[in-house]
Amino acid sequence: MTQSPNRPSDNYVPTYFLASLGAGGLAVTFFMYLMFWVPHKGKPVPTFEDISTAFATGDFPLQAAIAIAVLGIAAFAILNVKSLIWNLSALSAFHKTEGYSKLRATNAESTLLAMPLALAMTVNALFIVGLVFVPGLWSVAEFLFPAALIAFAAIAVIAFRLIGQFLGRVLAKGGIFDVTAHNSFAQMLPAFALAMVAVGMSAPSAMSTNPTTVGMSIVMSTFMGTAAILYSVLALFTAVNSMLHHGTAKEAAPTLMIVVPLMTVLGIMFLRQNHGLHTTFETHASAGETLVLLARLIAVQVLFLMLGVLVLRRQGYFVDFVFGQKTSPGSYALVCPGVGFAVMVHFFVNKGLVGAGIIEKFGLAYWSLTAIALISQFAMIVLVWRLNRQHFPRRVQPTSVPAE
Repeated sequence: MTQSPNRPSDNYVPTYFLASLGAGGLAVTFFMYLMFWVPHKGKPVPTFEDISTAFATGDFPLQAAIAIAVLGIAAFAILNVKSLIWNLSALSAFHKTEGYSKLRATNAESTLLAMPLALAMTVNALFIVGLVFVPGLWSVAEFLFPAALIAFAAIAVIAFRLIGQFLGRVLAKGGIFDVTAHNSFAQMLPAFALAMVAVGMSAPSAMSTNPTTVGMSIVMSTFMGTAAILYSVLALFTAVNSMLHHGTAKEAAPTLMIVVPLMTVLGIMFLRQNHGLHTTFETHASAGETLVLLARLIAVQVLFLMLGVLVLRRQGYFVDFVFGQKTSPGSYALVCPGVGFAVMVHFFVNKGLVGAGIIEKFGLAYWSLTAIALISQFAMIVLVWRLNRQHFPRRVQPTSVPAE
């Protein structure tokens, strides 16, 4: 019998959690269609009832957009959960290997934070699934918000325990952290995990009408968001110093754009908190202030996208790891910036430009700018398909070899 060759994913590393993260992020990009194109008067987000009414009474373009959004959310939410389950099983097996012990002794220990990052994304994605597919969910939402805060708090505990183990090891004695291997933004992964928990915690502040729930949401998400910002600043500046001395590690080069999704989740957190402060505590932010906030965030994203693409092209990363035959689990980090940028463009156009009265909703300028988000979304769908074919190809069935 001839044995089928091993798949790249058989050589497991925690970075594969980013495959689940990317799928969950793509589900969010499809929810943007419903968020900004489906009327949902009196509610901060569209629900099953709003979507059903819009589909029944809307014109063909709106019906087509709703159909695409619903199918996209379903498909990528399923892929998100499927990938998460596979990763959790693979990580459990990985714990028993020598490779895990070696991982815990290197800078790469921080990649374990991809697990709580993916968990937080799945909780966010499942909440979207509930809004879109479960009739009457909004009537019991006030009971779900405290449960969501508890779930995210549990994920936060996992994240802080992993961060504590990592920092406790490298800060307790000198000479353990390899500065020469810090030549990427890979060490910002823990900050991204904290930020993903923060944005999940901030959801009740925008959706609940209970002052206690809103207050807890704002306080808890502020704590997590602040932790994410502090960690990311420290990781970013120390990494830049190492990259200037040693260049950028090629396989970790996609992490140069991790700032892009980080800005998206923190930006959504700020918007959700502002909404809760406005509706519950009568603290009002003007449309102009929202526009400036989103403009600053998207400016940071564009600058880091330019930097990342520049370095990746100079290193030939796309030729080798995306279009070529080489594989690297770190390639899944390319999905997050494209997804994060697409989502931020939707918010910038709708909450920023339309909200401030600069452009007309559904006008020529509106669709011209929205097209940027749609193109980025489509490119990430293609990228996920490509990477999944590279890393998770179908196994070839063993074939019999006739005896000579």
